[in-house]
Amino acid sequence: MVQINMGAREITLKVVYYGPALSGKTTNLQQLHQLLDPSSRGKMVTLDTADDRTLYFDFLPIQFGAGKGVSVKLKLFTVPGQVMHKSTRKVVLAGADAVAFVADSQRASASANAYSWRDMEANLRANGIDFDAIPKVVQFNKRDLPDIKPLTEIRASWGDIPTYPAVAMRGEGVLETFRELLRRLYRHLDAKHQFASSFGVSEDDFLNGVFRHVGRSPETKAAAV
Repeated sequence: MVQINMGAREITLKVVYYGPALSGKTTNLQQLHQLLDPSSRGKMVTLDTADDRTLYFDFLPIQFGAGKGVSVKLKLFTVPGQVMHKSTRKVVLAGADAVAFVADSQRASASANAYSWRDMEANLRANGIDFDAIPKVVQFNKRDLPDIKPLTEIRASWGDIPTYPAVAMRGEGVLETFRELLRRLYRHLDAKHQFASSFGVSEDDFLNGVFRHVGRSPETKAAAV
């Protein structure tokens, strides 16, 4: 849940990357960690098992100035995708302000994607979070692998939810997904907490505060499908 300190002009937000096991959630955070200037992000913390799957969570803190003396702290988390870790996913999802759902593009992963999406909805509701209102985007990762769902089929299936193709291992689609999620998060904050009028920070100020610290613009590599 957003934490707003009017006196210090500081906003703290929690963003969670959700999805089935091995879909690329950790890879997204690793790529963001590499792309962001060290001055704007902290150390990435990963708790994993012997086979390199996330056991509990990944955590990446980001801090940036959004103008007008406003400081924004983003706390990025992933959840473990394995079915057995349902209770852990619920704990990590508590207090989330936005979610990025990372799906596996391979046709063979369709049922795992669907299960994880339903699991995310159930855990959000169990935490008292409005599933329909929370800012969210979907990333279809692993577009470089064989037997993947075509983008036209993805577009038809997901309707109005913004969906981005990605090859996260190569950094493709990572920033685009992140930027759209933050854009939706800003608009949600503004509608709910009058963010622009309270702090004098526009949507462009908010987004530029983050992306001026990255190695390339997120505007040109991948588009929503």
